[in-house]
Amino acid sequence: MRALMLHEKNRMSIEEVEPVGSPGPGQVRITMHTVGICASDVHYWTDGKIGPFVVEAPMILGHEGAGTVVEVGEGVTHLAVGDRVAMEPGVPDPTSRAVKEGNYNVDPGVQFWATPPVHGCLADEVIHSAAYTYKLPDSMSFAEGALIEPFSVGMYAATKAEISPGDVAAVVGAGTIGIMTALAARAGGASTVYISDVLTEKLALLDGLEGIVTVDATTEDLGERVRAETGGWGPQVVFEATGAAPAYKNLWSLPAPGGRIVLVGMPVDPVPFDIATAQSRGVSLETVFRYANVHQKAIDLAASDAVDLSRFVSETFAFDDSVQAFERFLEGRPTDVKIQIAL
Repeated sequence: MRALMLHEKNRMSIEEVEPVGSPGPGQVRITMHTVGICASDVHYWTDGKIGPFVVEAPMILGHEGAGTVVEVGEGVTHLAVGDRVAMEPGVPDPTSRAVKEGNYNVDPGVQFWATPPVHGCLADEVIHSAAYTYKLPDSMSFAEGALIEPFSVGMYAATKAEISPGDVAAVVGAGTIGIMTALAARAGGASTVYISDVLTEKLALLDGLEGIVTVDATTEDLGERVRAETGGWGPQVVFEATGAAPAYKNLWSLPAPGGRIVLVGMPVDPVPFDIATAQSRGVSLETVFRYANVHQKAIDLAASDAVDLSRFVSETFAFDDSVQAFERFLEGRPTDVKIQIAL
């Protein structure tokens, strides 16, 4: 079968690889249809590593996938051949303490697609745990199904924020994850979600979405805008979705007194934490690493009228043009949100 193989830094190609075989107990075999490109895939290609995760052997890329079940293993009852599905790319060790304590996303032994040395899903077929494979409703396209993975990050962020009905939320950064977080926060009960970015083209993609207000960070301060429109109070919930060091300078004073900050973006290097400001304002802090227990909810929400993921698919490339798709990602076009590959 075919797979997009990263051999080493700056060298990847479509290769013929061994078929995946038949699924074992509790597994399914899936023919892939659509896979989204994530920044992590690109970093492995351009840098050969992300932090401690280093590409030391050829690795299949891709972890945002949707496809069709073509074979089910022993004991699988909730899925059948022909089911259209989206997959949660991380499979933890069911015996780990992290799983037993309900935090399987931070299981040190999790097997996560396209994280060295685990192969990803940019291949004709994959074998995956049925417990982390979710049936898509008929109304949802494969493209939307492949967007469930990044949308789940936003869903998990909104869940960690413990949004109360009517809360005002602010999102720093309108990249893919910032947009997904804004959608989840709005659907999760926020009366208004303010989202800021330095790219007006990116913000324009959110035009017309009820309850979402864009703020051009090159001309306006996010905190000042929200306070001006909330009687000087500010947002109850703030999501940092850039991971950029400058965003942390005024982050700690951005929430309303007693508010909450949810750190979604991951800085490359350590950033300053103004503890005194956070303490004196009674600000609480939550962090997000991937997601846990939200994929089915993400599918259910994306299938409703509350969220339209399809508008954020910027372009779809054929599998034979996978390298060009990655090159398009590197261009960093301001109107691009999600680049996908159709197999």
